[in-house]
Amino acid sequence: MCSTLHFVPRRSEERGHADHGWLKTYHTFSFAMYQDPKHQQYGPLRVINEDRVSPLTGFGTHPHREFEIFSYIVSGELEHKDSMSNVEILTRGDIQLTSAGTGISHSEKNSNKHGVPVHFLQIWSIPSQSRLKPAYYTRHFTDEMKKDKWARVVASVDDEGVNKEREGEGTPAPVNSGLTMYATILSSGKTLEKELNRRKAYVHVIQTSSGENAQGAKVKLSDGAGGELVLGEGDGAYVAINSSSAKLLVENISGSEGPTAEILLFDMDA
Repeated sequence: MCSTLHFVPRRSEERGHADHGWLKTYHTFSFAMYQDPKHQQYGPLRVINEDRVSPLTGFGTHPHREFEIFSYIVSGELEHKDSMSNVEILTRGDIQLTSAGTGISHSEKNSNKHGVPVHFLQIWSIPSQSRLKPAYYTRHFTDEMKKDKWARVVASVDDEGVNKEREGEGTPAPVNSGLTMYATILSSGKTLEKELNRRKAYVHVIQTSSGENAQGAKVKLSDGAGGELVLGEGDGAYVAINSSSAKLLVENISGSEGPTAEILLFDMDA
């Protein structure tokens, strides 16, 4: 039996890393001072930064254009302000998506006064068309919505079930890219299956532990036909799809009563 999926690991300790004191960040793809020609983008996916921002600090007002920018909040509070008059405090389970289009400016800060850092993933994708009108969306997904199931949290704007309302709890945020993003909180010993409908996929295991090396939950990816890869927290995987009927199996192999694994899955165009 031939493997329908080909996995290439992106290990946590091999990601770009910077510690600015107020910001501790890991870069899956080339970003800022970290540049690696082997890791520039994958399909429309251009940035996955896993950021931890100290209280009362953050990213001051800065511009963006021609990117779809979304933030996935893991813990803490992130204050967002932008040139479209949006002001919002984002917390665990929130997703905020900005379609920068012809240009916006925004700031992202940890406004918490009680010493609590904010941990979030900032993700950028390349839009399928340029010169779009800037837009802003927020969505909320509880842990229960993601527990041992796939929650479709971001999806292409024209996909079924996607609406363009500014807010919409439990419905995917609309992105102007050939990309669908799923999230799960997978219990130890549990396995999830996902049919992949596009040309490429990427998997990221969120690093909820704070050390530089991958710790915590262990996750096994497989295609049921011989292709397998084990990931730790902070690890990712490039997934090449070799079949029109490929299915990805994701199993938390952390052992009896082991930790849960929070996982993001991107199903993407080439």
